[in-house]
Amino acid sequence: MTIRDAAQGDAAGIGAIWNAVIRDSAATFNSSEKPLAEIAALITGRQAAGHGFWVAEDGAGITGFATYDQFRSGIGYRLSMEHTIQLAPRAWGQGIGRALMQRLEDHAQQSGVHVMMAGVSAENPAGRAFHEAIGYRLVATLPQVGHKFGRFMDLWLLQKILT
Repeated sequence: MTIRDAAQGDAAGIGAIWNAVIRDSAATFNSSEKPLAEIAALITGRQAAGHGFWVAEDGAGITGFATYDQFRSGIGYRLSMEHTIQLAPRAWGQGIGRALMQRLEDHAQQSGVHVMMAGVSAENPAGRAFHEAIGYRLVATLPQVGHKFGRFMDLWLLQKILT
């Protein structure tokens, strides 16, 4: 397994993972699949902003990705970020998520980021357990802020102070 900076040519592999999560799960409240051009633009934009975008890959292709961006807009939030991480099911339980998060957090710390946030669907207890296992703590539950599959869902906000 290799972790490297994402490239434009990775949009299809990232999209295959991300769009399956969007389509088939409540791990994200988004219900619109991401077009490849949008993913490619996101890679470029995050890297240009100095926030980074990484992929994990093995001999069969991309197994996961991670990226981060500012938590909320405005200068007062410039040192608080929120990340996105997704893995292909074949990558679960192999340490790939931990490796991606380590790369992301190291990059964020070197960039002066103070806080990293995770927004996790309350219908994704494995996502919460993963984040808690790597040092995030639950700081808020936002009841019924998400809507997907005809129902309202809660959002957990988890936080890790990096500096």
